Amino acid sequence: MTVFAKQLKDLERLAFQVSPAPQLITGNRVMLDCNEAFLELFGYEREELLGHLTLLIYPSQADYKTIGNRSQNWLRNSQSGSYSDERFMQHKSGEVFWARSHGYSLTPDDPFKLMVWHFERMDRPHHATVNLTPREREISMHIVNGLTCKEVAKKLAISHRTVEVHRARLMKKLQAKNSAELVSKIIVVS
Repeated sequence: MTVFAKQLKDLERLAFQVSPAPQLITGNRVMLDCNEAFLELFGYEREELLGHLTLLIYPSQADYKTIGNRSQNWLRNSQSGSYSDERFMQHKSGEVFWARSHGYSLTPDDPFKLMVWHFERMDRPHHATVNLTPREREISMHIVNGLTCKEVAKKLAISHRTVEVHRARLMKKLQAKNSAELVSKIIVVS
């Protein structure tokens, strides 16, 4: 390898590591490499992620499976080799947050074999598959993070009774029978 080629390779590596866009390289859904912005977004150290399934950054196994199937089907039937969506992801602390993700397969014949992903944290979902009001989406973000109606009310500076009404509407819209099912459905529906 020439000196110039080595310098170019070093610059490419540096550009990836310091890019402000959180990026992840996966092989069959195993995390192979990531940059500093990705580590900051998810709260992990590099050693805690590399070699592990991306399941680690999903809020639930059901979510991991559903999104995996959906993205793999899309990639297999798409000419572009890319996939984008909005979904819940999970920080190391356990906080669930809304993110936009973009993936690009480097191996179109076997899409998950080698992929590059970009993630972007969002304040709230913009394209939910269930018709939720902006306030319901806002409250749902707090519910999936384990806050009670009183805690949500305090954070949003509204009455806890108002939060209870919105929570009841969420339960009805998502056909949830209890709190655990509500959280699960908020995560999966998104």
